Amino acid sequence: MKRETYSTGSKWEPIIGYSRAVKVGQFVFVSGTTASGPDGKLVGIGDVAAQTVQTLKNIETALGKLGASLKDVVRTRIYLTDISQWEPAGRAHGEFFKNALPATAIVEVSKLISPDMLVEIEADAIIPG
Repeated sequence: MKRETYSTGSKWEPIIGYSRAVKVGQFVFVSGTTASGPDGKLVGIGDVAAQTVQTLKNIETALGKLGASLKDVVRTRIYLTDISQWEPAGRAHGEFFKNALPATAIVEVSKLISPDMLVEIEADAIIPG
């Protein structure tokens, strides 16, 4: 099967050795994604809802670059540095996925790669054949 990748050019990709998203056949896997804006700077410092929205916009862009969309997402994983913030993060997720209704998990992690990052999200999609 053909393998395609999408990279954003972030400083982390060459250091860690990963792509933002990988497509193999009809499957698209989006790496853990955070709230980097177009300028590469973190959006929504101190605001988990704003970071979740930006993160999901970044995921939507990555999916689109590989021929998928949010409606094709079948699973997400939401990582929060403070589980008490599940509701604002969950509500933002719900707005983006109110029609797709993917399987999901919300888990608390001790920290992310930057102390200002409050949320990281992964997504898996299947493009209908």
